[in-house]
Amino acid sequence: MAVFEYQAIARESGRKVRGMIDADSPAAARRKLREQQMLPTEVTETSSQAGAIASPDGTIDISRVSVRDLSLMTRQLAVLLNAGMPLVESLTALLDQTSRVKLRKALFDVRDRVREGVTLADALGAHPRIFGLLYVNMVRAGESSGALERVLFRLTDILEKDARMRAKVISTLAYPVFMMLFATAIIVFLMLVIVPRITALFERREQELPQLTEILIAVCDFVGGYWYVLIGGVIGLFMLWRWWVSRTQGRVAWDRFMLRVPLFGGLRLKLICGRFARTLGTMLDSGLTMMKALDVVNTVIQNKYIEQKMEGVKAGVRRGRDLAVPLKETGVFPAMLIHMVELGQRSGEIESMLLKIADTYDEDVQVTVDALVSLLEPVIIVVMGGFVGLLVLSILLPILGMSSNIGH
Repeated sequence: MAVFEYQAIARESGRKVRGMIDADSPAAARRKLREQQMLPTEVTETSSQAGAIASPDGTIDISRVSVRDLSLMTRQLAVLLNAGMPLVESLTALLDQTSRVKLRKALFDVRDRVREGVTLADALGAHPRIFGLLYVNMVRAGESSGALERVLFRLTDILEKDARMRAKVISTLAYPVFMMLFATAIIVFLMLVIVPRITALFERREQELPQLTEILIAVCDFVGGYWYVLIGGVIGLFMLWRWWVSRTQGRVAWDRFMLRVPLFGGLRLKLICGRFARTLGTMLDSGLTMMKALDVVNTVIQNKYIEQKMEGVKAGVRRGRDLAVPLKETGVFPAMLIHMVELGQRSGEIESMLLKIADTYDEDVQVTVDALVSLLEPVIIVVMGGFVGLLVLSILLPILGMSSNIGH
């Protein structure tokens, strides 16, 4: 069965509609569209892999879709399978429920591969930029254990929690970031527009200016005359940083530095610990072995410095050591995480203990973000007030000098 991209006009509303439909032939595609109360104007056959980019190993690479869209699709698939619908029919039903074009193209290809006898995990693995290693390995574990529906529901919970955490952090930090940008814009406007006009008056009167005012005039003249140099320098430094972090050693050094930044380094470590605990606990609870689960965990940490440390952890576990021991030897993970992992191993409930650790760190992250925001707001106000105060003072001093001269 082929896949067709179409343009049609809805009979009831008269609006133009674009989408994708599968059929045996163009005539069959047009017939299906007419049955759906649409008048096809253009029907073009396309591969289910259209829009994808082939990677060197022959897999398909499609641009990422949002975590929220992926979570919704996963929950819908779990519900369909739990209702007793066969896998291929469930994937076909998903195509009608998925509005995102890139995700629909991926699902077309996944369904066709499954129809040809490929496992669902392998079919999903052909789209690594949509379905990551965590997703693929959990599906593979579900297929192996015969509990695919339960694993998909658990995977949905992970994706939804990740989406909620990201949304909370972004929404919480949005206000202080806006304040910083607004304050910077005001200061730049004062320095480039207002201050030069006022200081020009002092210069025409050939009045001796205070040192603070002379420094302000020099800074404004430099910024106004060489703004393109400053912008070019910022862009150059950014490009140099991008080149540096694209190298393995640079990325490791930068990620290590980010963990040591006051306040923000601790927040980043808590996010990593929460992601580490939730992923590892979920993978173990889904039936994966510790070594396989650690391999997957290493792909979701998103910190090269800790990823290097995890190689030592995996080597220690491979030699038969308890997980808590090599984790402690890394010198990176907090003592609370290590103690709770050790307690979970002693009680034989490492999976549930890891999920509790993840919930604890998620709550701690939210508390830390709120505290940082409450701290950033007055700091931004004080810094902005200090800059504006210096500007005002450097302007008032000459004015006061002019007033005293007039009085004499």
